[in-house]
Amino acid sequence: MDAMDHAPSVTPKALATEAVHAGREDLAALGLHAPPLDLSTTYPSSDARGEAARIDEFAATGARPDGPPVYARLDNPTTARFEDALARLEGTEAAVAFASGMAALTAVLLARASQGLRHVVAVRPLYGCSDHLLDAGLLGTEVTWTDPAGVADAIRPDTGLVMVESPANPTLAEVDIRAVAHSCGSVPLLVDNTFATPVLQRPAGLGARIVLHSATKYLGGHGDVMGGVVACDEEFARELRRVRFATGGVLHPFAGYLLLRGLSTLPVRVRAASATAAELVRRLAGDPRIARVHYPAIGGAMISFEVYGDPHEVIAGVRLITPAVSLGSVDTLIQHPASISHRIVHEGDRRAAGVSDRLLRMSVGLEDVEDLWRDLTEALSARSGGPAAATARSVAVPAPGGP
Repeated sequence: MDAMDHAPSVTPKALATEAVHAGREDLAALGLHAPPLDLSTTYPSSDARGEAARIDEFAATGARPDGPPVYARLDNPTTARFEDALARLEGTEAAVAFASGMAALTAVLLARASQGLRHVVAVRPLYGCSDHLLDAGLLGTEVTWTDPAGVADAIRPDTGLVMVESPANPTLAEVDIRAVAHSCGSVPLLVDNTFATPVLQRPAGLGARIVLHSATKYLGGHGDVMGGVVACDEEFARELRRVRFATGGVLHPFAGYLLLRGLSTLPVRVRAASATAAELVRRLAGDPRIARVHYPAIGGAMISFEVYGDPHEVIAGVRLITPAVSLGSVDTLIQHPASISHRIVHEGDRRAAGVSDRLLRMSVGLEDVEDLWRDLTEALSARSGGPAAATARSVAVPAPGGP
């Protein structure tokens, strides 16, 4: 038999296959089926000189240490599995996980600022806390807000980053990532891909050099784990690992275990929830109680809509749908951005970005569409306040499930 018969296949695999197997390729050789969970905070070593050399190497390069782990703040085998899997799904060389999405963004900003690149160009809307972190200058950064067409003109010699979120939170506005990446020139483009996930969009393939996720959302998928992750090239990953080690924003290994498990069902969950969301959008677009519906061209499980009546009455009126902040869980959540997720953004900036006081954001889960529609329409009917003859703005509804 030819030796090539034993060579591993290099045929590209479908995303659904990668989601199930990435980060788990060595399990069979280890005699395991489920990934192991390593909860150690430290690891024994009788070779102090060798360990010192490995720590020095990490401090100098940020590369993952060869050999056994040293200390959990430096690296963890379970978390590393999640990082490897997410990088595969996003099509990047590496990924670095953090304790939350905001910890991940903080590490990116610190890594760029450490090189004297403290200026950020950003496009609104962003997630409210991301907006606040940039706008308040909490990390010594300076931000220039612009629209996508103004990115090139806003870049300065000290610009370290251009940041967009597409689809954006909470209006679901989309930007042409490829065009913005071209406008960035040599400045890295960061795309917050939390809403789309790699199931619907892979920004690295469109020119983005940094892809950010609040892993708390769709990557985890069950509302029971908090984390963040940055997908990027290995060079920048090394910078991020050093920042993570110094600042301590590490992902707990149990969270890494849950996130790796979440990735295995990510395509199924996103596509099923997207199909339901598309049907709800169709119905909302023809409902006279709705002033406007927002839904991205790439599809997805996120919907936002503006009501004629009091949005707080809708929040108070749902029974099946959970009135709660966050998104991406198996159950459907609804919230009022102006009161919660974007409350921290200055009112004028919030409204200028399209986050009106009558806007509601809904993260569609895996329930039956008829049950969701019944609950939503009853909540809208409770105190609709809308003109009976009003005509809602129609929206283009992509094919269920998105690309």
